[in-house]
Amino acid sequence: MQYRRFGKTNLRLSVFSLGTMRYLASEENAWQTIQKAIVLGINHLETARGYGKSEQYLGEAISIGLPVSRSQVHITTKIPPTPDADTMRRSIDESLARLKLDYLDCLGIHGLNTWEHLNWVKAKGGCMQAVQEAVADGRVRYVGFSSHAPLEVILAAIDTDLFDFVNLHYYYFFQRNAKAIQRAFEKDMGVFIISPADKGGRLYTPSQTLKDLCYPFSPLELNYRFLLSDPRITTLSVGPANPDELTEPLRVADCDQTLTPEETTVFQRLENHQKAALGTDKCSQCYACLPCPENINIPEVLRLRNLAVAYDMIDFGQYRYRMFENAGHWFGGMKGNRCTECGDCLPRCPEQLNIPVLLQDTHSRLNGASGRRLWVS
Repeated sequence: MQYRRFGKTNLRLSVFSLGTMRYLASEENAWQTIQKAIVLGINHLETARGYGKSEQYLGEAISIGLPVSRSQVHITTKIPPTPDADTMRRSIDESLARLKLDYLDCLGIHGLNTWEHLNWVKAKGGCMQAVQEAVADGRVRYVGFSSHAPLEVILAAIDTDLFDFVNLHYYYFFQRNAKAIQRAFEKDMGVFIISPADKGGRLYTPSQTLKDLCYPFSPLELNYRFLLSDPRITTLSVGPANPDELTEPLRVADCDQTLTPEETTVFQRLENHQKAALGTDKCSQCYACLPCPENINIPEVLRLRNLAVAYDMIDFGQYRYRMFENAGHWFGGMKGNRCTECGDCLPRCPEQLNIPVLLQDTHSRLNGASGRRLWVS
């Protein structure tokens, strides 16, 4: 296992962190997963109030005993932003009690996803007052935020200078937040990537097309290597459902983090294949089409279409597309079939895409039974 400095916190975190949203089958399964992660060298465990019994299970594992001392394990929990300090005070106390801890290494504001959330964070007497009190009395050591927000909100949150780290989406198949990675690096913030295996493309169950294009590497391995080759990134979340799912990410934990010529060749192969498969229908993700009068997240809809058409990533596309209109601020925007063909986006598109047609095409490919997040508020 390799370790990196987590920005201004100066914590040395393993390049893989244990995310605990999916180990919830039983308390025993959670305990075994935590034990194996630590034995394999993972020293950062991440949970959240919204992850069902995750905090409780982690707290029980801590009380039973970890394979190393408490000082050698860094624990993060995440709590949603609140408009008032009292709610945050109660939430911090409740999380510490469930985790059976006297202090948290890191507290993340969970889901700083909207301008309203950012205003709550910046408001005098708001939730950050309670967080700063907890820092002052030693119950919290470092503060960051996680975000599924548009890039502009993430950049604005980074620029408040209230945070020591950021937890965000950034993957080979989603590089929109590259500016946020750079801004965080410039401010010496730790950078923690959300679930590359799942949100990065459900790469634990890749299509045959994607497997063939990535050979001799697995798609998941390539995504990990893409991320770890970036020295600005500290750690990647691995969210196993059981101990066995820790095996693949740990295979790359000790590797040289510089991309090899063979890996670079595979990435170029992926790019070339996408261009050939999509032709003149390829969305370049410039975001110039926004805003949409019907609140359709056009770039994200068309990104899912890019992946479905080029790489046969249908399962991932359906998983994400069905969250539109069903996940609140965690995944905002309307589905493609809401397009009224008003034409507002057309003159702004540098590729001159027929966006209404492509939106309808995406809907016909990816729509189905709606999905919801584990937590939606």
